[in-house]
Amino acid sequence: MQVIFIHHSCFLVEVDEKVLIFDWFNGDRMEGYHFGGVLPEYEPDTPVYVFASHKHRDHFDMDVLRWAERYSDIHYIFSKDCKMSPHFLEKHGFSAEISKKILYVSPCEKYRAGDLNIETLRSTDAGVAFYVETNGVGLYHAGDLNDWQWEGAGDLINGMMASNYRGQIRRLSNKKIHLAFVPADPRLGQYQFTGLDYFLEHTDADYVFPMHMWQDYAGIREYRRKISNAAMAERVVEIVHENQVFPIQEE
Repeated sequence: MQVIFIHHSCFLVEVDEKVLIFDWFNGDRMEGYHFGGVLPEYEPDTPVYVFASHKHRDHFDMDVLRWAERYSDIHYIFSKDCKMSPHFLEKHGFSAEISKKILYVSPCEKYRAGDLNIETLRSTDAGVAFYVETNGVGLYHAGDLNDWQWEGAGDLINGMMASNYRGQIRRLSNKKIHLAFVPADPRLGQYQFTGLDYFLEHTDADYVFPMHMWQDYAGIREYRRKISNAAMAERVVEIVHENQVFPIQEE
């Protein structure tokens, strides 16, 4: 098994013969940033699963639909807020047939796509988070499900946010999670790792990858250093740059 950090919240996971890609977008879509992540290429018959947690520009790009021209066994799993009508797709140069390859998902539901079992959580921002099981491996990609504690937002708003976030994460407490991708947004200041703290304390994820960091990875090493529980600190993966490759030892 192998994980590639593409950029921002986009990760690629190779599980046996399958490739799972979460929240890809073109690196030049965000004003003021150039994200340099590059996707590897695979054989045309490779099973490819493309996830989009919601339609924000830093999580979803309809150009992923063009990958169907290369990969015959491709599956799209999109939050329903990304939904596009056949007419809209045709207007943007896609065959109406591409609609048959897209599964639109709602929060707090269970789905089957190819040989993946998928369960969705409700985001505290937009769309969904994904829990995916395949070949005995459990994966969690949060999308924008996070404890978004903003300085100056006030105790009432931040308190509701914390309650909603914790309620969703508790749904994962009894699940086996080998890989987890969890926001740690530097814009939150002192609250950057608040959501990650709770996730680590209430799940048994083996490898936890911070994400949604806007190319600022400096805080990860210091965060790991401050965790008093050494075993918990080791679960947090230090990201240094885009296109970073992480071989994962399977149990």
